[in-house]
Amino acid sequence: MKKIFRLVLWTLVALAAPAVALAADGDAETAMNAGKAIGAGIAIGAAGLGCGIGMGLTAGNTTAGIARNPGAAGAMFTNFILGMVLIESVAIYGLLIAFLLMP
Repeated sequence: MKKIFRLVLWTLVALAAPAVALAADGDAETAMNAGKAIGAGIAIGAAGLGCGIGMGLTAGNTTAGIARNPGAAGAMFTNFILGMVLIESVAIYGLLIAFLLMP
């Protein structure tokens, strides 16, 4: 947990440094566009990370369930496809938010 916190902290510092430099330049519009670009990157990155984790867990657990009970593969496959579609919709929403944030 401590390593993840440090990673997130240093990532935010690395992302905030260019925005602070642009804001110190005195050009507010450029700083605002940089902030929007950073926000769009974070939005799509978080959506992709969350969806990747969710899809991996879903696929792994479905495969394990089918291996334990091959007779229920049809019902598990239907739920698997429905779950993957819903997980992928979250990634599409993240992409939509990133597009809306871009200047």
